[in-house]
Amino acid sequence: MTPLQRYIAEEIATDHAEGLLSRREALRRLGLLGMGTPAAVALLAACADSGKKSSPTTTTAVSSPATTTAAGSPTTSAAAPPGTATALQPTAITFAGPEGRTLQAAWAEASQPRGGVLVIHENRGLTDHIRSVTGRFAGVGYSALAVDLLSEEGGTAAFTDQAAATAALGKIPQDRFVADLRAGLAELQRRVPGKRLGTTGFCFGGGLTWLLLTSGTPEIAAATPFYGPFPDGGEFTGSKAAVLAIYGALDTRVDASRPAAEAALDKAGLPHESYIADNADHAFFNDTGPRYQPTAADEAWRRVLDWYGRYLA
Repeated sequence: MTPLQRYIAEEIATDHAEGLLSRREALRRLGLLGMGTPAAVALLAACADSGKKSSPTTTTAVSSPATTTAAGSPTTSAAAPPGTATALQPTAITFAGPEGRTLQAAWAEASQPRGGVLVIHENRGLTDHIRSVTGRFAGVGYSALAVDLLSEEGGTAAFTDQAAATAALGKIPQDRFVADLRAGLAELQRRVPGKRLGTTGFCFGGGLTWLLLTSGTPEIAAATPFYGPFPDGGEFTGSKAAVLAIYGALDTRVDASRPAAEAALDKAGLPHESYIADNADHAFFNDTGPRYQPTAADEAWRRVLDWYGRYLA
């Protein structure tokens, strides 16, 4: 399995261990990824055992040049998700991609853009939630573009089974992701000429944000990956981005890659900080999902806008 396939498989197993997926559904989804039944059963068992043995930490610490922390207990809130009050409605567009391919995307244009943001979706594809986030950035002054990484397969909307869309993403070569995202950056640059570019990705998209940064993308001035796994042996050669990395303190699986990310950022001499949200799990920013944590999401959004205000505007 590729690292991204392994990440998706582990996420499915974690969702099962935490009661978000039935065993039958978890095995079905792992099968769609191409994992045989014995391997899938073993993965579910290993993840369940790991969950029993580990006690998630709620500490916050880290970063260079500054260490940032935040508190926040899980709460129920009637308040609107962060950024939605001023969000603009994105439009569906297509543009030329690599090797003559056509890419689909959601585009939201700020009236007076302070910069541009490439939004990278989760392993469910270009969903309404990601379209909403794209519109939220435009509403606060950053024109935003979210590329549908399933464009060649007909787009996310072509999949009636969300698990099938996830499996399709797991079978795409990493080089194609990087090429399509670079095309997205070029399209964004064309639409906001003379402005600095940032990139924000969530979960699987957070991992792709790291992958894009370590593939040599000097046009990215700032990045804010949300709980994304850092690629093994990743280095920031050629990158000039200021990075705000966002994690949930309960998300021990992804948080385990944080030291490697910080070490690589230190080595490259790039400005960076890590925000670890207390009492928040993986995908805590997604207000359409079961792990949404409004207090942590509000604080993360505030920090992202502060970061882009410093390094993009």
